[in-house]
Amino acid sequence: MKPLAWVAATAACIIAGAWVVGGPRAPAGEVEQGLRIKAMTFNIRLSRAHDGANAWPHRRELVVEVIRGFAGDFVGLQEAWPEQIAYLAQSLPQYRYIGRSRERDGVEGEAIPLFYRHERWSLDPHEQGTFWLSDTPEVPGSTSWGNQIPRVVTWGRFTEKSCGRAVYVYNVHLDHLSAASRVRSARALAERIARRSHSEPVLVLGDFNAGESSEPVRYLRGLDHASPVQLRDSFRVVHPEATLVGTFHGFGGATTGPKIDYILVSREAQVTDAAILRNSFQGRYPSDHFPVTAEVIFPQR
Repeated sequence: MKPLAWVAATAACIIAGAWVVGGPRAPAGEVEQGLRIKAMTFNIRLSRAHDGANAWPHRRELVVEVIRGFAGDFVGLQEAWPEQIAYLAQSLPQYRYIGRSRERDGVEGEAIPLFYRHERWSLDPHEQGTFWLSDTPEVPGSTSWGNQIPRVVTWGRFTEKSCGRAVYVYNVHLDHLSAASRVRSARALAERIARRSHSEPVLVLGDFNAGESSEPVRYLRGLDHASPVQLRDSFRVVHPEATLVGTFHGFGGATTGPKIDYILVSREAQVTDAAILRNSFQGRYPSDHFPVTAEVIFPQR
């Protein structure tokens, strides 16, 4: 298999100037120092589904190529089962991951692991983990608010090794059936973000199962005045007028439909690039969702 034609341009704390696209720009000639981060959210479709030619064994190498080709700092996966996580961890040794199964036993069932490039980032062992989107967020396997299966958030605080700056990253998969659960889950996530121990930048990666005008997305973006956070949709910063933005395609490659996969970032972020990766390989797609990517710079405070 030929590698994807993407350039792996992971930088550390860099000097960024007026080439920033879509975000706050420095005036011509003015140079600003900041922390550059590349992130991806990717629903990889569970391996236990009966998908025939699109079953996991036929596309797992494609998923590896997508992740390797983008060379992100953080990759938030959804619908990942134990055998999928094991394969990706073995195939991508440049990454480590955090996250556990959403089920009570912590082993079987879906997890939403957060992969991070360990040569660049160190994980704060005291600020990381999994919480459940329920009335009892610390109780494994708990459900509330109308969802029939447990929903979780995997999160961590990561420090860039060369310059010492830190960032919080949250990975989420909201319920696919219950609108009430999605709303309550977005509120619970926003409250957690607002209560973080350090006022450092935030990235939220995930499959929200909700369109751009939905209440959960609007709440996390701070468009509801009751929200304690105000995040930006990185894709819309760069592509405000785009219309063919569907991210779920059911292995068919369609671009219509709503954008339900997101990378949300703190308000101060300069978004330099964002994309929905629609690559296929000899007519086969890596998943039934398109991965979504973003490149951002958090200015020096």
